[in-house]
Amino acid sequence: MTRDRSAFSRRGILLAGLAAPFIAPRSAFARERVTFVLNWTPGADHGPYFFAKAQGWYEKAGLDVTIETGRGSGPSAQRVAAGTAQLGISEMPTALLARSRGGNLAAVMTVYANTPQTFYWLRSSGISEPKDFVGRSVGNPPGDAARVMWPAFARRAGIDPASVRFVNITPAAKVPSLKNKVIDITTDFYNSHDVKLREFGADLGFLRWSDTGLNSYGNSIIANGDVLAKQPDLVRSFVQVSQRAFAACVADAKLGLDALFAAASGLEERSQRDQWERVKEMMRDPTTTSVALGVFDAERMKADYELIQAHFEGAQPFELEKAYTNAFLDTSIKMTAG
Repeated sequence: MTRDRSAFSRRGILLAGLAAPFIAPRSAFARERVTFVLNWTPGADHGPYFFAKAQGWYEKAGLDVTIETGRGSGPSAQRVAAGTAQLGISEMPTALLARSRGGNLAAVMTVYANTPQTFYWLRSSGISEPKDFVGRSVGNPPGDAARVMWPAFARRAGIDPASVRFVNITPAAKVPSLKNKVIDITTDFYNSHDVKLREFGADLGFLRWSDTGLNSYGNSIIANGDVLAKQPDLVRSFVQVSQRAFAACVADAKLGLDALFAAASGLEERSQRDQWERVKEMMRDPTTTSVALGVFDAERMKADYELIQAHFEGAQPFELEKAYTNAFLDTSIKMTAG
């Protein structure tokens, strides 16, 4: 297929401009090996990491990055805490819960400034609000962050956390299971909302957790505590390359999507493009647009901490200031205002 030469030229200028501030070639022998575990199978929100890797940005920053598929925010937080992955992705409340239980990890960059968590159901099932969840089945994977966070949501909605039955299904089975009435409700990230709209139309019922006032930080990059203490330059390089990759993909969605499709098979182009548009919505808040892309707000982090302490049995107090940091971010990179 023939492509516009001017488009290639513009893209080359964009990449050169983004790469120039941080790319300082190093010897291949000096590269640090990094295992970066995703929260799930690759999707649009992971495109920037694959883009940075494909462009050689991590390598030029002295990193030899291996991106591994994850099985949920809970398992990724466990791997990072255990040190079998230096870095990973986890929803912030899940990471804080792991920290409260002795997990050796800390967050170094937020990707979703707004929670992506959403409940989905069919209106024809008789469900119209969370109080109708009582006695129903909720299908999602065991490691799903929504399952970890369920007690907090249930209490906020005024229902007993034990009043629903959880059914173990894979992420790919969420829509088919709902369609075939194997489950009554499922949880999913809002970035895949358009897929469900096309599938169910007017019969789709949904509730974003943020609409209930439960707007914790979503997917964030987390680092092993020992790596933070002993290899801060590794963390700084990974964070700042990732920031620039996200900024590039916000400016031109094709960059991240092309890299994603090259790295992962079986993805439908239209749905991933739709997902990326939703991802940009969730990346954007007053702090990420004015301070830095990926920055945590102290007051919001305090609210997330209090949420964990109030709703989870076995959550022990800890120093919140040691559970996250903005120190590795490049404050010259900001999220677009939209």
